[in-house]
Amino acid sequence: MEWNVTDELDRYRAFEWLLFERPAPYVLKMTFNNPAQMNAMTRPMKEEIHAIWRIIDEDPATRVTIVTGAGRAFCAGGAFDAMPDTGQKDRNDQFNQDFLDARELVAMLVNSRKPIISAINGPAIGAGLAVALLADISIAAKSAKLLDGHLRIGVAPGDHALIVWPLLCGLAKAKYLLMTNEIINGEQAEAMNLVSLAVDDAALQDKALETAIRLVDTAPTALRMTKYLMNSFLRRNQDIFDLSAAFEMVNFGSAESVEALRAYQAKERPVFKPATNDFQ
Repeated sequence: MEWNVTDELDRYRAFEWLLFERPAPYVLKMTFNNPAQMNAMTRPMKEEIHAIWRIIDEDPATRVTIVTGAGRAFCAGGAFDAMPDTGQKDRNDQFNQDFLDARELVAMLVNSRKPIISAINGPAIGAGLAVALLADISIAAKSAKLLDGHLRIGVAPGDHALIVWPLLCGLAKAKYLLMTNEIINGEQAEAMNLVSLAVDDAALQDKALETAIRLVDTAPTALRMTKYLMNSFLRRNQDIFDLSAAFEMVNFGSAESVEALRAYQAKERPVFKPATNDFQ
């Protein structure tokens, strides 16, 4: 049949923070588009990211999605203006909304019917790293920088790490990386199985497209069933993830997180008061 790219992409025209193109038949390329902030997720951008997966699942012209970032970053996580408003009076409403948002993003990625490939072209942090690592196949540029980042701002890792990192790289490595918040590059991430592949920076997009085309040429129903079965390992960790997301929400607004965030933005060493009623 004749391939009409323009008609196929009409359903994506309303999105402002996500760019779409069709690099090959049945392959959709989605690009985070906030390069001035290293593709950090503003509130409007986060809303679009939450909405897009259902639309892709309903798109008959898409069998595989590649996700990447505009400019020099994949996604620097949540923008500061999109973080929980710790100053509002009704913390319960804020807690509920942010907990549900975190839960929904992970559920959308895990339960989406069609394969997702992440092409990690630069820094991937926090919620951006969630998209990168919950993709079915993650391909990182060797120079890409990966960081969970939550403990740097005084909150527990609550947007994806506890559901998938121990499965990817083992409990020992997951503890080390999450507790120390050490930044690793794509080559190191591949060596410890945190990502599927690491390739030379210049080859990243071509490798992602080559992989997508291989998936397009695979029996689609069997491929979706394989994705569903593999992600059963993630669904089994749902209770751990729910607790981690709840702990993150509890931490926001605490004296520790206020000090950690202040120090992080000021590029200073944080000073924490001794805990008077320590956890556990």
